[in-house]
Amino acid sequence: MTAPSTAEHPWPVRTVSRKLTEWIGRLGEVWVEGQVAQISRRSGAATVFLVLRDPAADMSLSVTCRRELIEALPVPLADGARIIVRARADFYAGRGTLSLRASEIRAVGIGELLARIERLRQLLAAEGLFDVARKKPLPFLPAVVGLVTGRGSAAEHDVVENARRRWPAVRFATHACAVQGPSAARSVIDGLRILDKDPDVAVIVIARGGGSVEDLLPFSDEGLCRAVATCRTPVVSAIGHESDSALIDYVADVRASTPTDAGLKVVPDLAAEQAGLARSRHAAYASLSRRVAHEVQWLTGVRRHRALADPESLLEDRWQAVQALRIRTRRQLSSQLAQGQADLDHTRARIVALSPAATLSRGYAVVTDDGGEVVREPAVVSDGQRLHIRVSGGVLLARAASPIGRAASPTGRARSATAVPGR
Repeated sequence: MTAPSTAEHPWPVRTVSRKLTEWIGRLGEVWVEGQVAQISRRSGAATVFLVLRDPAADMSLSVTCRRELIEALPVPLADGARIIVRARADFYAGRGTLSLRASEIRAVGIGELLARIERLRQLLAAEGLFDVARKKPLPFLPAVVGLVTGRGSAAEHDVVENARRRWPAVRFATHACAVQGPSAARSVIDGLRILDKDPDVAVIVIARGGGSVEDLLPFSDEGLCRAVATCRTPVVSAIGHESDSALIDYVADVRASTPTDAGLKVVPDLAAEQAGLARSRHAAYASLSRRVAHEVQWLTGVRRHRALADPESLLEDRWQAVQALRIRTRRQLSSQLAQGQADLDHTRARIVALSPAATLSRGYAVVTDDGGEVVREPAVVSDGQRLHIRVSGGVLLARAASPIGRAASPTGRARSATAVPGR
């Protein structure tokens, strides 16, 4: 039947099954790598059934193979093992299922596993998932610590006991999951997402005890590493022992060398914090005591100051200063007055010595006419002219008369004066 199917002419189921078988058969043999998720061996059966899972995705395929292929492997095949199979895809029309029929099986060696982990590590590092800048700091005292680990495992005991030994009041939200095998990575991712959505959980610890490289492969799963990188809550990785290393150790915000170390990192040490508080309290008390002592000393010094101890002494000092200024002022004023008086007396003596009255007292006289003009020459006086003669004792009136002696006027006549008594 080659005509296309329509609503009026649909294909029967057998036709669709045949076409699917033909199309899948064109794929031929392929090499497939995966992780063994399940092995079914029936007693006496020549066929073994496997479930091969993709480690990086939630996908799986059924595989059938001859028992001889499984028994020929150097290491017994177990759940979680990595294998490479050469197989041909088969579509079973009777059940409508697809499976792979393996013709060869190879176990992936430790060296190959480590090389693949290294390639994945370089890829994640190139994407910046290991950068220190994107890592979140741990809270000082988380309200609730989320714990993703195996149920009843030693890792759970180590984390819880060591955390409670340091801080007895710490609370845990534990999510039990598979930590080994093909479903471990998916189980851890589910627990991580559940705890990340819990608003009370302040930090998440992913813990597992030590083991072989194959046992720790789930913690190098790419999907788990990316889930840790996108987690909003700080994540602490505590996988295996000190020498063990998984890729989530690089992606996690904090790496703990062991589950015991994780219990020490997520909570503070109560005894150490109490000791630190005691030291801080002692230092604060000592600092406050020194400050109070300094202030008391300052107040004591202020109280001893003259301004407060004896305020009247300041007034007394000012009074004495005022008195001293008054005395100095009086002395200065008296000195200036005495100097002024001496200068005045000296000037007066000079004035008296140089005054006309002093000359008159020595017997000299001053002759003036009626107009008050001083007569200096006899020629200016006419006969009978009234003259005023000023002597030391007073003023005499006189009239000019005939010449006396040899004195002569410019006209050949001399003048003399006759005093008029009583006038």
